[in-house]
Amino acid sequence: MSVFDNIRNTFQQQSKLTVLIILNVAVFLTVNIGINIAHVNLLPYLALPFGTEEFIRKFWTLFTYMFTHENLGHVFFNLILLYFSGQMLFAILGEKKLVSIYVMSGVCGGVLPLILGMIFPESFEFNYLIGASSAVLGIVMVLAVYAPNMPVNVFLLLEMPYKYFALLVFVLSTVLDFATNTGGKISHIGGVAFGLIYGYQLKTGGDFFNFSFFKNRKSKLKMVYKRTSEETVTNQNSKDEKYLNQLLDKISKSGYDSLNKKEKDDLFKLSQKK
Repeated sequence: MSVFDNIRNTFQQQSKLTVLIILNVAVFLTVNIGINIAHVNLLPYLALPFGTEEFIRKFWTLFTYMFTHENLGHVFFNLILLYFSGQMLFAILGEKKLVSIYVMSGVCGGVLPLILGMIFPESFEFNYLIGASSAVLGIVMVLAVYAPNMPVNVFLLLEMPYKYFALLVFVLSTVLDFATNTGGKISHIGGVAFGLIYGYQLKTGGDFFNFSFFKNRKSKLKMVYKRTSEETVTNQNSKDEKYLNQLLDKISKSGYDSLNKKEKDDLFKLSQKK
């Protein structure tokens, strides 16, 4: 087995949240080792440039920038917020949605300043964007909309509904001192906007990332003779959805820790079906 096979198997054995954290830490260490020890600056190849021509030459940076940090405080704050909010989202919606929300929030966070950079090139000249902030804020905002009253402990001292925690995080990270690192703050707004829209869609029964509608429709057209079996599956899905909503209501009112072991196991299993 090759070294690459070992690395791949190790990643497959980890949760998606762990993989996201590992990627951010690995890129942070690589960037800093390159700058401080090898004297090689990798940021121009990983950071998202605001200039149109440079972005066309480095289009992949729309995805690499959201895993790239240079400052220790920056990566520490983002990963702490990712860990705790990611755990909550993982328990409620499942790990597949966690990765989708992270990436799409990051993409929206990159596209917004990129578009503004094209419209107002003089305002974004020689600037570039790095950091997971917009991706993480997207996760925070999905939770704020989907489970707004879920209790959260801030620094283990103050308990508040998650919607107020999300508002506090947004104000501290984006609204305050907006004139400093304006491009980064605009990126935050892009991630927040996606999180709010997607959270609202989930709460109303929709899902950007659910493509099963067409598959189910196709199978029903071809397999009419299995109507009884399909009705059984539909009834079971309806019961599962109702039970999942009951668990989410309990979390919203009393917190995740109010679930007993069986309910937590059931929540995990049901979230993997979503």
